[in-house]
Amino acid sequence: MRGTTARTSSARRRTIRTAGALASAGLLVPLLGAAPSSGAPRPTSTQLQDAFASAADEYRVPRSVLLGVSYLQSRWDAHGGAASVTGGYGPMHLTDARTALASAPHHGEGTEDPRGDTSRPMPPPRTKVPDESRLPARLMTLPRAAELTGLPAEELRTDAAANVAGGAALLAAAQQRLGKPLSADPADWYGAIAGFSGADDEATAATYANDVFAVIRAGERRTTDAGQRVTLPARPGLRPDPAQLERMGLREVDAGETECPRTVSCEWIPAPYEEFKDPNGNPDYGNHDLSDRPKSQSIDSIVIHDTEGRWEGVLNMVQDPTYVSWQYTLRSTDGHIAQHVKAKDVAWHAGNWYVNAKSIGLEHEGFLTAPDTWYTEAMYRTSARLVKYLAKKYGIPLDRQHILGHDNVQGTVSSTIPGMHTDPGPYWDWQHYFTLLGKPFHRTAGPKGGLVTVAPEYAANRPLYTGCVKPAETCVPHGSAAVRVHTAPRDDAPLIKDIGKRPGGQDSTIDVNDVGARLSTGQQYAVADRQGEWTAVWYLGQKAWFKNPAEQPTAVYAKGLVVTPKAGAGEVPVYGRAYPEKEAYPAGVPVQAVSPLPYKILAGQRYVVGDKVPGEYFYAPTFDTARHTVVRGKDMYYVIQYGHRIGYVRAADVQVMPSTS
Repeated sequence: MRGTTARTSSARRRTIRTAGALASAGLLVPLLGAAPSSGAPRPTSTQLQDAFASAADEYRVPRSVLLGVSYLQSRWDAHGGAASVTGGYGPMHLTDARTALASAPHHGEGTEDPRGDTSRPMPPPRTKVPDESRLPARLMTLPRAAELTGLPAEELRTDAAANVAGGAALLAAAQQRLGKPLSADPADWYGAIAGFSGADDEATAATYANDVFAVIRAGERRTTDAGQRVTLPARPGLRPDPAQLERMGLREVDAGETECPRTVSCEWIPAPYEEFKDPNGNPDYGNHDLSDRPKSQSIDSIVIHDTEGRWEGVLNMVQDPTYVSWQYTLRSTDGHIAQHVKAKDVAWHAGNWYVNAKSIGLEHEGFLTAPDTWYTEAMYRTSARLVKYLAKKYGIPLDRQHILGHDNVQGTVSSTIPGMHTDPGPYWDWQHYFTLLGKPFHRTAGPKGGLVTVAPEYAANRPLYTGCVKPAETCVPHGSAAVRVHTAPRDDAPLIKDIGKRPGGQDSTIDVNDVGARLSTGQQYAVADRQGEWTAVWYLGQKAWFKNPAEQPTAVYAKGLVVTPKAGAGEVPVYGRAYPEKEAYPAGVPVQAVSPLPYKILAGQRYVVGDKVPGEYFYAPTFDTARHTVVRGKDMYYVIQYGHRIGYVRAADVQVMPSTS
């Protein structure tokens, strides 16, 4: 059942088990994101590096291969011993879906009516976990590692040294299955690395292996979430043999009509454009609209979502004509992409019809309220490559005015604001994502630049949240891309109020889904004041304060363009979309009533400018596209960063000026 190289000697098993016992006592590196308590000995910061070296030597796997695979899985992080969204544990992301997924809580959000302004609750995506014999191999690597090493599954889940050894054993076994020698040359391990991904198709396996070799060629160095310093020296001249993949017997995916870069694995799983009867027997259709973008309308933004469900269940839902749609879904284990709706067509994903008509939606397998069901590096990387490809194709700037979270999308009218979605939430690592996009956030001006770019250090920034499992219950401490804002420069000052989310004037909360007093990494705001280590910005019509100490800054200086009310105007309204004037509507297309939100910009306040756009409305009331019309007006609007979400102001109401003025 086991080959000689996949078998662990009794001495090795004793070593690993001793390591596990020491780790539990705080003497070796445990799978914990937090530092040991003050009474426990601190693990040395090189022990994880030593564990990689030991496992690589034991199983005769090149160290660079073991380190490269682990980096693509977890960036060498332990995530507190918690399972990823697909049931993966530890630095090697060894998956045990039977243990992790069956006991994991289900999460879900309602979905707004994509064509109107009222909320239509939809069932949350749920996936029943099948018995072990029917689970994909990619979701059950940990039991196989236990079989190969002789180590208990619990040890592989909770002990870093054991977890790394399990990964090394799997790689060695994969190399043996291919009939390849346990070579010291990393270039000989292309097929084994592709097999480690668990992918059942050739394109995904190749993408995964190519990414691992890209990591090895470039080299990496970082301090993990457990305080461990790990280094992978660069091997820039390394050239593997991709031909090994041809002998693995993997299926070919149906790329079909996909619109993806060649550097990712992309599969065509179309969303249906079908007619049906609603529950009352009336004609209806779904789950998207046919269009002709960018000829008919420009594509101005990309919206990042998380699925609130697992891969198989989410794919079932997007193929349901009575549900909603989005352009792409990304799988967590290996970054595989499924495309469902052509970019030229309008998917129903953002809860704001104007944004739907002007954007592309990407759903990432994950859960907003479960910070430790972490996203893999493989998914972050393929998502970034897809976004770069789409941004270049459609002329979309790579900044946070155009690469939005669903939580940054504004309600179209006042009644929709409380129900707007909050994914991907505070645990999506925007700084790392934009680094992969080639646009990391950094200082671009001096203290007199007039703006700040929000840029906390993700791992060290750990604001308290509640509501991840139960209302008001404290969430597990975790790195975050978000920063809270207060009414005064004090930690105990009330949080900024969001009168759109809470029309009654109640205070914002620290609930994980409450974005009323939250800045997000990459967003830019105009500076309103400074006091000691506190900075104030203009936010939701108020002066909002956040702590920004020089020794650990949460924002950096920037400059750009801002809007402010025209001279003589005491206030100007903010809108949830850019409206065409009534004269722009042709006969037969109902005029959309201009409906300002409860928000205003007061005289003297400034807000960062994104695009200048004409008022537009995509009229698509029927399955028959003959009546579909794009109404485009002459009235112009500016897209602004108003609060956590974007907003729109009429160009006629404001003046634009440099932030340094």
